Amino acid sequence: MSTLFTNARLIDPEAGTDAPGAVLVQNGRIAAIETNAADPARLLRAHKVKPEDATEVDCGGKCLAPGIVDIGVKVCEPGERHKESYKSAGLAAAAGGVTTIVTRPDTTPAIDSPETLEFVTRRAQADTPVNVLPMAALTKGREGREMTEIGFLMDAGAVAFSDCDHVAGNTKVFQRALTYARSCGALVIAHPQEPVLSAGAAATSGKFAALYGLPAVSPMAERMGLDRDIALLEMTGARYHADQITTARALPALERAKTNGLDITAGTSIHHLTLNELDVAGYRSFFKVKPPLRSEDDRLAVVEAVRTGLIDIISSMHTPQDEESKRLPFEEAAAGAVALETLLPAALRLYHAELLDLPTLFRAMSLNPAKRLGLDSGRLAEGAPADLVLFDPDVPFVLDRFKLRSKSQNTPFDTQRMQGRVEATYVAGEPVYRRD
Repeated sequence: MSTLFTNARLIDPEAGTDAPGAVLVQNGRIAAIETNAADPARLLRAHKVKPEDATEVDCGGKCLAPGIVDIGVKVCEPGERHKESYKSAGLAAAAGGVTTIVTRPDTTPAIDSPETLEFVTRRAQADTPVNVLPMAALTKGREGREMTEIGFLMDAGAVAFSDCDHVAGNTKVFQRALTYARSCGALVIAHPQEPVLSAGAAATSGKFAALYGLPAVSPMAERMGLDRDIALLEMTGARYHADQITTARALPALERAKTNGLDITAGTSIHHLTLNELDVAGYRSFFKVKPPLRSEDDRLAVVEAVRTGLIDIISSMHTPQDEESKRLPFEEAAAGAVALETLLPAALRLYHAELLDLPTLFRAMSLNPAKRLGLDSGRLAEGAPADLVLFDPDVPFVLDRFKLRSKSQNTPFDTQRMQGRVEATYVAGEPVYRRD
C-alpha cells in the first residue's frame, strides 16, 4: 500500500526547513518528498503507482514532521502497573505524536537482567502501537555497587544503560562501568547531580525556596556532578549522555567537553524548558519534578542552549505517579510528571513565544535522539521510516488531565491554555492515532 500526504507543511529538522509540500510513503518508508508541490500526483506517476492503489491524506495545510523519539520514558512494568502499563503508555505516546519511546529501567525490580529485559520487551511488543526501545540498568538494582552484564543486556536488546536518578556515589564503580561500556560500544545515560548535596531537595535554593521553607539544592550540584562525569569521560572515552541539564552553571562545562572532542550529548526535559521555580507556589505537588524547577534565568539559558545545539535533546521525562504519591505535603510528595501527551503542545509554547522555530524543536525531539541511538528514524527524508506526526500548531485548547490516556494524570499543565495539538500519528506509514 502507498499513502500520499498532500497539502502539508513539511517540517524537516535535518535541512532546517519549514515549507509546503507532499510526501509519498511506500512499504512503511518515505519513498519521495516534493516541496512546493504544484502537482502532488506527479509523485505517484514517478513511482509508477496507480491513483487507485494509493490512499491520499489531505493535510489541510497542517504540519507534517518526523515522529518524536522520546528518551527517558518510565513505564511502570514490572512492579507498579497501576501507575502506567505498556498499553496505556503506548496510547498516550501515539496521541502525543511520539512514535518511539525509549524506556527507563527504574522499575520494581529494576531492569538489570536479560530475563527482566525480555519480559518488558515481550510486553511492549504485545501492547504498544508505537516503537519501544528499552534501556537497562548500569548497575545491579541501580545501587551503584556492581555493574550489570552489559554485553548480555545489549544482546537482549538494550539500547542504553542508566541508573536514572540514582547517582553512583562510588566513583570507582562508575569509572569501571564506563570503561566496560566503552569496550562494548554501549551508550551510558547519567543524571548529573552531586548526590549528597541534592539528597532530599524539593526546590532550587534561593529566596523563593527560603520563603516557602522547602529543602533546597544549589544549581552547583548539577555542575559538580557534570564535572565529575566529564573527568571520567576523559579517562575512559565512553559514550555518554546527560539526561537533564537544567542550569546555566552547567552549560560552560558541557561546551568545553564538546569542544575537547568527548563523546558527550545532553538533554533537558520539557518541564524545565517551559516552567520555573515560581510555579510551585501554593505547594502544588504536580509541579514537583527531579531535578527541581529552576529560576527563570536558568530556564531561558537552557532554551538558548537548545537553540544553538549545545543541548541536543528534548524529552518528556515521563514519570507517572498516582494520586496517593502526589497528594502529600510538598516535601513528601513523589517527584515526576506525565508528559507523553503534553510534550508537543508544551514545546509549541516555545515556538509561539518565538524562542525556537519548528525545525529546531524537531531537531531536538526527533532527529538528535534518533542519531544518538543509531536509528534511521527522526528524519523527513527518502528511505527513512514513515514514522510521522501531523499536527496543527495553532489550535487552542484547555488541557483536562482526566482526558489523558496515561493511567496517572499527574501533569502540571492541568487546566492550562495550550496552543497546538496532534491530529494524527503514523508508525511505518500506518495510522496509530487520529484525533476525533
